[in-house]
Parts: sequence; structure tokens; C-alpha cells
Amino acid sequence: MSDYRKESLEKYSADLSARLPAPGGGSAAALVASLGASLISMVVNFTLGKPRYAKYEKELKNILSKSENLRLKFVDLVDLDVDAYKSRNIRDSLNVPFMVARLSFEGIKLCPALIKKGNLNLISDVAVAAQLLESGFAAACVNVDINLKNLGDNKLAVQIRRELKSKDKTIKRIRLQTEERVGKIIRG
Repeated sequence: MSDYRKESLEKYSADLSARLPAPGGGSAAALVASLGASLISMVVNFTLGKPRYAKYEKELKNILSKSENLRLKFVDLVDLDVDAYKSRNIRDSLNVPFMVARLSFEGIKLCPALIKKGNLNLISDVAVAAQLLESGFAAACVNVDINLKNLGDNKLAVQIRRELKSKDKTIKRIRLQTEERVGKIIRG
């Protein structure tokens, strides 16, 4: 099993850029999404314990629990995608990016609450988190599409593409609204 979680960022980046079959785009999608979830956690960690945000403490702890859970899952998916590709198991190669897409969708839904309830000094990080999660989602969807084509199950393809199309509309709306709201705060 691959174990990039214990490798340096330099090693992962070098392997990603090399003439190697994996890691590739699916693994990179999971890594990008993990960075988005990490930023959500960072914003919450810098918010908890601040008197100004005390009334949101319970909700913030809930967001932190979710973002950390997502972060760890995304890190696992970085390696699972590499393993799926190397095994040439088309179902696993489909399931991993599909999970990245679904989890990215769950992650971006955490961002809007942080615009009001997160530490104002880290407001730009909320927008960056939304952008990274949308990017991870979009990249995962490309990998889902290629694997659906290779799988050749039209019924499953229609079902999955319908779900992702619906999520795509929502994720784009959340990212855009997050950017707009954060921009208004930054620019006053």
C-alpha cells in the first residue's frame, strides 16, 4: 500500500511530476481537498477560546470535528487512489474519486458558517478553503468520468453523473457566495 502521508511534500510532488503511473490526478484531487479541509480546521482552531466568538463555541467544535474527519479521509484517499490505479481495479479507481467529490461537497458546506462565526483575521482562509474544496471536487469529477467510461455501466454512469451534476451546482454557488461575502468584509 502507498503511504504518501509519511513522505515529504517534496517526495509527493516529485513523484507526481515524474514519469510514473501514480500518483496522478485522482490523488492530487484528494490532496487539494485535504488542504481545503485543513484550512477550515485552522480557522476554527484560531477562533476557539476567543471571547468574541464564545457564543459559537459549540457549533465551532462541531465544524472542527467534521473538518478534521474530512481532512483525515482525504489524506487516506491520496494513497487509496494510488493503490486503486496500481491494482487496475476499475471499480476502486471509480470509487476513490467519487468519494473525494462527495466529501469535498460536505466540506464546502462548512465554509459559510465561518464567515460570521470564524476569526475575522482568517476570513480570507475561508474563501481559499472553499476554492480548494471546489477544485478538489472538479478534479475528482474528471476522474470519475474517465473511470465511468472505462467501466462501461451506462445505468451506473447516469446515476453518478446526475448526483455529481446536482452537487456541482451547489458547490459552485457556495464557493461564489463565500467569495462574495468574504470580499465584502475584506474591502469593507
